[in-house]
Amino acid sequence: MAQLWGGRFTKDTDKLVYAFNASIGFDQRFFHEDVAGSRAHVKMLAKQGIISQEDRDTILGGLDSIEADVDNGRLEITDEYEDIHSFVEANLINRVGEAGKKLHTGRSRNDQVALDMRLYTRKQVRETDDLLKHFLGTILSIMQKNVDTIMPGFTHLQKAQPVTLAHHLGAYFEMFRRDRERLADIYDRMNYCPLGSGALAGTTYPLDRDMTAQALGFYGPTINSMDGVSDRDYLIEFLSALSMIMMHLSRFSEEMIIWNSNEYRFVEIDDGFSTGSSIMPQKKNPDIAELVRGKTGRVYGALVQLLTTMKGLPLAYNKDMQEDKEFSFDAMDTAKGCIHLFDGMLETLKFNKDIMEKSARHGFTNATDAADYLVGKGVAFRDAHSIVGKIVLYCIDKKCGIDDLSLDELKQFSPSFDEDVYDAISLKTCVDKRLTTGAPGKPAMENEIASCIEYLKNSDSLIERA
Repeated sequence: MAQLWGGRFTKDTDKLVYAFNASIGFDQRFFHEDVAGSRAHVKMLAKQGIISQEDRDTILGGLDSIEADVDNGRLEITDEYEDIHSFVEANLINRVGEAGKKLHTGRSRNDQVALDMRLYTRKQVRETDDLLKHFLGTILSIMQKNVDTIMPGFTHLQKAQPVTLAHHLGAYFEMFRRDRERLADIYDRMNYCPLGSGALAGTTYPLDRDMTAQALGFYGPTINSMDGVSDRDYLIEFLSALSMIMMHLSRFSEEMIIWNSNEYRFVEIDDGFSTGSSIMPQKKNPDIAELVRGKTGRVYGALVQLLTTMKGLPLAYNKDMQEDKEFSFDAMDTAKGCIHLFDGMLETLKFNKDIMEKSARHGFTNATDAADYLVGKGVAFRDAHSIVGKIVLYCIDKKCGIDDLSLDELKQFSPSFDEDVYDAISLKTCVDKRLTTGAPGKPAMENEIASCIEYLKNSDSLIERA
């Protein structure tokens, strides 16, 4: 078909060049955004007296019919067209004739694609935020049920001190809460409309950019037309935020994989979120967690690709920027899919609470508290540290916990031990006496959970805010 920009050219584009240049294969995702932008633009043109009210109504009717036919499958978006903008405009002209040729007045494909990408990314930010809000609700529900579920806390993957499952998952609640805050920050910074920037220098037509910005749900128009068509900072920021989300999901996945192993058995993943082996009948593999962990690099790759694409581009628009789409779309789809699936896996996860507590007991997670007990009896901390270290070696040899030792055995290491040591180093005491803000003690944990409940109750989704 003849190109909408073909007047300057005396012969057709080489077929290989056309295929290499075309973006319809991926920017057809922008169809609804392109139609929405065209509607806002044509209404503004009529209001400003640039086109007639009759032409406005004709064009709007044509756009409505094209959108309905695409949605109902009566009209197919094919590679006959160079890009989604050409598809919409060519079909509009075919349907309504001369009036359709006026749609592009005061507009360039440069500000069209900038608008479409911004509208599409804004929608993806909202959808990601909604998924995270639901995911936080799942985490919070588990926290509420497990304030008293004792488990070992780890450093260096070594058992360190006793905590609760609620406290452990509370750390992930904070990670994903920050992710939502990043999305809200990105949303506020990106929510300005580039439509009306033209190719790079605006236009001589008396456009009302505030009108089109308002009609499309933006806070206002972008301030500089060159920046308006060449800015992809918001997309880089979004891919960075998605990378952070995936990093947090990957850390969570790693723990689920470890906890699901035969050596730990802290959790059992539901059959619906596991797979088996083609040769080993006993296997139940944590494939969802492993795939989430694996797909993290895919999202990181999109961020690096876009940074690399943009790093050497002079102002204003360059064709290189067409390369912002395919890998960005993939990253958006990947991150949303991972959040959704991990949420479902976590919702159906079974926690083996007895095994968790036993692991904390036999991992000497109360060793620090035993040293603190001796300090309370007047022993210098460095001496107490050495005494308890020797007790741990003794317990390893006997294959028992510190609180399994008799008082006589403990007194062999220090005469400062007394009957009250057993209460002092019980796992429940070890956890409950940690009462500072953010600690796992029950009162502190209940305050944290109350704060989380309040946050979810009062944090509107970005869709509600828009």
